[in-house]
Amino acid sequence: MTGVRTDRPSVAERTAGWFPSRWGPDDQAGALNEITPAGVLAAVSLVRSGRVFDLAHVLHADVPAFPGRTFRSYLTTNSHFVNRRRPDGGPEGWGRNAVNWVVEQITATQQMGTHLDALNHLQAGDRTYNGHRLADIAEDWGTNRLGVETLPQIVTRGLLLDVAAVRGVDRLEPGDVVRVADAEAALVGRALRPGDAVLFHTGWGRWWGVDDDRYSAGEPGPGRDLADWLAGHRVALTGCDTWSYGPVPPEDPDEPFVVPQTLNVRHGVVVLENLRLAEAAAAGLHEFLLVVSHAKLRGATGSWVTPLAIT
Repeated sequence: MTGVRTDRPSVAERTAGWFPSRWGPDDQAGALNEITPAGVLAAVSLVRSGRVFDLAHVLHADVPAFPGRTFRSYLTTNSHFVNRRRPDGGPEGWGRNAVNWVVEQITATQQMGTHLDALNHLQAGDRTYNGHRLADIAEDWGTNRLGVETLPQIVTRGLLLDVAAVRGVDRLEPGDVVRVADAEAALVGRALRPGDAVLFHTGWGRWWGVDDDRYSAGEPGPGRDLADWLAGHRVALTGCDTWSYGPVPPEDPDEPFVVPQTLNVRHGVVVLENLRLAEAAAAGLHEFLLVVSHAKLRGATGSWVTPLAIT
C-alpha cells in the first residue's frame, strides 16, 4: 500500500480547459480587464454625498494571521545623533532649523492584514493563472510573471452584500456557506455588471481585535457555486470580512481553499481579504465607487491595501 489516493483527478485533468484565459495567453490582469473607462465613469457617477468608508484594518504585529506569517516593525532613531555630528550640525539637529527624522523598518509578508491577492499567489498543483508553471516563473525576489505590480489600479463600481442581514444574524459561523440565493437577496434588486467588485459582509470580521484566536480558527464564506456565479457575471474582484475567502471548514473536506483557488487560477478574479465592513454595513451601504490602489511590488504575491468605498 502506497497510501496515495487514486480517486483524485490529476492537476491536468482538473484544469483541463482553464488555459489560456479568455484574455489571451500573455494576460496578467485577469478579470480586472473587465473594468473599462465607461465603467469607471459610471462608478464615479455614484458619488453623491462625498462620504468615504475606510474598509481596512490597522496593521501591526499582533493582528490575526495565517500560521507562519509574521509582521515586525521597529523604529530607527540614529539620525537624531548622526545629524548633530554633521559639519553643519548643531546641538539639537542638522542645520539652523535643527531638522531630524525617524524611520521605521518593516519585515513582513503582504499576505496578512487587509490585502489584495495577486494572481501568482495560489496554484493548482504547480499551475498558476494562465497555466504558468511555478518552476518557470519563480525567482529569488518573487515571480517574473503575475506579480502584484502587473495588476492595474482599481476604480470601479462596488457592491456590498450584507449576507448577515439577509440571514437575520449578527454573524455567520465557521463553515457556513454563502450561496447564490443569499447573494441575490442581498443585491436588493440591483444587477451585477461586468467589472463590478462584490464584497460580502458576513459579520465574522467583528471578531477582529476582539477574539483574534476565534477569528483565525475558521470562517464563513462564499461557496463554489457562488464563485462560479460571480465569474459568470464577469465580476472583476471580490472580497470578504474574513481572513481568506470561502468557508473554513470547506464544503468538501478534501478541497481546502478551493474557492479562492478556482477564482484566481481558473477565472483570474482578484480577491480582497480581511476587509473591515461592519461600519459600511451598519450604514446601509449597498452601491458605491470603490477605489483600491496597491503598491507596485515586483513579483510580490499581494499588497496591503486600504480600499475606499465612496458614496
